[in-house]
Amino acid sequence: MKPDTLFAERKLAIHLLRKGEKVEDVALELGRSEIWVRKWWQRYRQDRFRGLQDQSRTPNKHGRKLSTEVVTKICLARSELEAERELGTGLKYVGALAVRTRLKKWGVKSLPSKASIERVLHKYKLTHKKEEKTEEKVDYPQLQPNHSQELVQVDIVPHYLTGGEKAPCFNAIDVVSRYPTGQAYKQRRSQDACDFLLHVWQELGVPTYTQVDNEGCFSGGHTHSRIFGKVVRLALTVGTELVFSPFYHPESNAFVERFHQDYNLHVWDNTYLENHQAINDQAEHFYQLYRQRLDHSAIEGRSPAQIHGKPLQQLLPTFKPKHPLPLRTGKIHFMRQVDNQGNIKVLNAMWAVPEFDSTKGVWATLDLQVSGINLRICDTAPDVAERQQLVSYPFHVDEPILPWSEKEALLQENSVAVISLPQQSCSLQTPTIADSLIQVGQGVLQAAFKMTTHLAERLFDTMY
Repeated sequence: MKPDTLFAERKLAIHLLRKGEKVEDVALELGRSEIWVRKWWQRYRQDRFRGLQDQSRTPNKHGRKLSTEVVTKICLARSELEAERELGTGLKYVGALAVRTRLKKWGVKSLPSKASIERVLHKYKLTHKKEEKTEEKVDYPQLQPNHSQELVQVDIVPHYLTGGEKAPCFNAIDVVSRYPTGQAYKQRRSQDACDFLLHVWQELGVPTYTQVDNEGCFSGGHTHSRIFGKVVRLALTVGTELVFSPFYHPESNAFVERFHQDYNLHVWDNTYLENHQAINDQAEHFYQLYRQRLDHSAIEGRSPAQIHGKPLQQLLPTFKPKHPLPLRTGKIHFMRQVDNQGNIKVLNAMWAVPEFDSTKGVWATLDLQVSGINLRICDTAPDVAERQQLVSYPFHVDEPILPWSEKEALLQENSVAVISLPQQSCSLQTPTIADSLIQVGQGVLQAAFKMTTHLAERLFDTMY
């Protein structure tokens, strides 16, 4: 009998058993023994439908035991790594993979597997229990979106290609519709973050809020204070309100953090990806399937694609911003914990919060207006009807705040810094000198006329 026919017969047996039929009845219907039916039912209960496929008859265990010499070297390698960590002469990695790397460096042949090393370390009590954190739990204010394109969460999950090259994988997901997208990059620089966010807003639309963590590529770095980085300026340009999660609190970015698990399972598990194009190809296939899934527990009965929707007016056109972008009117939000001294950190500067509760986080907002910037610290998120402002501070910058313009923000040119000419001057004819001068500015035009008049007077005096 062909393998496909056997597999189909096994599946039929499972379906009948799941319907409630007895083993003896299934065996009689299929012309098989009860032992055969029970065998495949057991396989199904262990490995689901994968267990019904033909399996290799090669024994899983080869009976090869680690030699005493290798066991001794495993213990020695672990001890050396721990000593280097404590003395500061090496890296702080002491796990099984680090031990295996040290054995390879020593020239040990027939390197033991990571699992074998872990068993040896556990047997000789060379492992350490992870220290449980006893930090006080903080209840942070959270947005409560009700519609798609209200809140999109963005995060990076680190991976490595087969050859060891870094592959930071940016993922984003709409919190309400669960509609995802992502891209793999070679680095995690601010320009990579900007490139990915443009991709997100062009694919998912420009949401009311875009939430990121405090990594340098998003925040603009952790060295200088009151610096508006590339990502912040880009968000202000396109008209979304950037939200920075609390420090060291991935739970606040829970939706994209949970999505990373599905992404890792379908894109990286049991695959060998040799380059970034292979990652993006594999990921795009997964995204397409995920967007059409109808079994999502949070949106049961509808797919992310059905719920999300992408109104054309909310999709960002393709354009390449020219940095540095100017500051524009808009809002930037920060979810923060108040420290023991009663301060929070916003753009690498400390700000005092009066009468604070250490168990409750605060919501800080930089409100950029043409007249200036104010930092307002409140007790809840901005979508809460009754919220209390705890304190407000002026936030001084040495550059102007330009008004936000939808026309300029959605330019489909290669630069958002293009000067818009009057409609009557936009023709196919060669621009005149006056047209060029208008682009430069009224002040330059007046200076040019004065210079022309002066030269004409000198020419007149020379001729006559």
